[in-house]
Amino acid sequence: MPTTATAASRRRKSSSSRRDDEAPIIPILARKVREVEAKAQKGKLGPTNRVKFQVIAFLVREERTRVKADPELTDSARAELLKRLEGVAQILAKTAARDTSIIPLLEADQATSPVAKRMRRDWLLESGAELPPDELIITDVVPVAATPVVSAAIAERQVTPPMVESRLESNPFLAPDTSVAIPKETPRRRLDGWDLMGPLYKAFETGAGGGAASMELPPVPEFDHISPKGLEVMPHQMRFVEAVRAGKRSFLLADEPGLGKTAQSVLAASVAGAYPLLVVVPNVVKMNWAREVERWTPQRRATVIQGDGENIDAFADVFIVNYEILDRHLEWLSKVGLRGLVVDEAHFIKNLSSQRSQNVLALASRVRETTPDGKPLLMALTGTPLINDVEDFDAIWRFLGWTNGERPGSVLAEKLDATGLTPADKAFYPEARDAVISMGIVRRKKKDVAADLPDKLIADMPVQLDDEFGRSIRQAERELGERMAAKYRRIIEARGRVTDGIDEDIVRLVAQHEFDDAKNADAGGDNVFTMVRRIGQAKAGLAADYAVQLQRSVGKVVFFAKHIDVMNQAEALFAANGLRVVSLRGDQTSTARQEAIDAFNNDPAVSIAVCSLTAAGVGVNLQAASNVVLAELSWTAAEQTQAIDRVHRIGQDEPVTAWRIIAAHTLDSKIAELIDQKQGLSLRALDGVSVEPGSQDSVQLAALMHLLREALGA
Repeated sequence: MPTTATAASRRRKSSSSRRDDEAPIIPILARKVREVEAKAQKGKLGPTNRVKFQVIAFLVREERTRVKADPELTDSARAELLKRLEGVAQILAKTAARDTSIIPLLEADQATSPVAKRMRRDWLLESGAELPPDELIITDVVPVAATPVVSAAIAERQVTPPMVESRLESNPFLAPDTSVAIPKETPRRRLDGWDLMGPLYKAFETGAGGGAASMELPPVPEFDHISPKGLEVMPHQMRFVEAVRAGKRSFLLADEPGLGKTAQSVLAASVAGAYPLLVVVPNVVKMNWAREVERWTPQRRATVIQGDGENIDAFADVFIVNYEILDRHLEWLSKVGLRGLVVDEAHFIKNLSSQRSQNVLALASRVRETTPDGKPLLMALTGTPLINDVEDFDAIWRFLGWTNGERPGSVLAEKLDATGLTPADKAFYPEARDAVISMGIVRRKKKDVAADLPDKLIADMPVQLDDEFGRSIRQAERELGERMAAKYRRIIEARGRVTDGIDEDIVRLVAQHEFDDAKNADAGGDNVFTMVRRIGQAKAGLAADYAVQLQRSVGKVVFFAKHIDVMNQAEALFAANGLRVVSLRGDQTSTARQEAIDAFNNDPAVSIAVCSLTAAGVGVNLQAASNVVLAELSWTAAEQTQAIDRVHRIGQDEPVTAWRIIAAHTLDSKIAELIDQKQGLSLRALDGVSVEPGSQDSVQLAALMHLLREALGA
């Protein structure tokens, strides 16, 4: 005869069986949710259990709706079943609290991927449910043909960090968007027969129409809805973010350096909901970007990709990668469903033949293809979009989808067509410039949006190279000029003609040939590059000594140089004078570089920051100083401006002075003059200033032409 306990157990089983007959899916869900909970207790869920978690979540909702609507259930039975479903839901909630990356998976209300559909079908069949034929047969979705992102040349370098595999497989519930794969018929336009790219460049080169190259932005809202607690967004930043809120999704943000482009981008992504977001940056600013994401959008997670990405957080909202390693991460980045792409210091991609540029453009194309509405957030950030030529715009416009390099895109073409003009009409050019600007160019100058920002002055400090080293430099310059002059004369003789003056075409030809030879690392003898390096070495001690004297009178100083040996020489002199310095170089880790920046800005004992022009000239905040020493000249006006604006930026209270150390009576003086002339292009194209067009030659080529003319006695 059974014991009382046994009888009670049988009664409980019988009661449970009756309830299971009324809702046979519930015990299956209870078993599955316990399996997921056990996995979550051991660490983050893998792809299979993430799918299982989400299928449980929407089946609980389906069953709850059915139980509430079932007229055959008694009130007590309905209450009991709802209580059991609530128990499953509570386990789901506890699991999500343990692994917060799965919280978004609770939001799906149906199975949309083949994997999830099969799982739901199998569980329902296990419960004895009868399913319609269309739910029994499940086929995989044919993938949409996509533009290749990874070229054959870099395919073998691709890496997929282990955690990324989990992310790629963890959210299969978004049905692929096939709308972008359907070719759209392009309407015939009035300007289809015209070459439009040349006129567009010309419109900017001449500054047609005048005025700053900045689109109309919404007014500052009455209330600040975007500033995190303890921070305040400046009016010009808020207006930009309001443009994003209004629906604009592609921008060339060309504000002058120091006006907070990073913060504007982070806030724009938040307002647009453009996550996952990829930010491609110079290596020197990766850690700073991660800080800015945390600072302005503390509810979002950022991860910095280093090397092969073994330690990244694959479920982060923002991925930050530097240009140099982007190539090995293209494949997986093209698959994670990016909804936004920011390219910082976008002038880095101006060379379309470079792998760097090709990587960024291919990835941007993929992001446009895979974003459901075809309108991802694309932002090119650079305070210096034009370096030598107005066609530096080309790669940036392609990245933003405004042109394809050969013709304007459909939106820009419509705007040009709407002018009713053609490139044969003079009035076309200001209209064309305005059309491109309206696509999303935003350019603000410090004097216009930061009225309280102190003045900036560039002061030249000529120095005499009177020692033997200095005399050898001047002799080498003369020999280089004479070498080119001899080649010039041979060409004149070979052509058998005599001219009264100098033939500028042949001057250019000879200088270009010399320049091409100089770029060959195997070329022997002195060339324009070795000359400038020797001048920098000769000036190093004089520049460092001036920085010491300056530091004693004004406090902290930022010392910029182009070459490592110049930096080393300066640091040795600073140490000999008992000064504590930090160094910002290209071979540092991001962490070490950020520690050096923090020490300079926050530690009163640190007197001088010795910085590489190329490694620390962008994205670095050194506003604890108000004096900059440029020990070596850059080859571009943009690089010089970027360096000075590490100090002259929002938050600076003192007037900023940049001291250019220039070796008198050498090529250095001419290079300084040429750099200043290069400022005219940006003033015309971006700021609408009336400046006489100058030469579009590179500084190096122009310097060689100068040496040749001097040797010819011009």
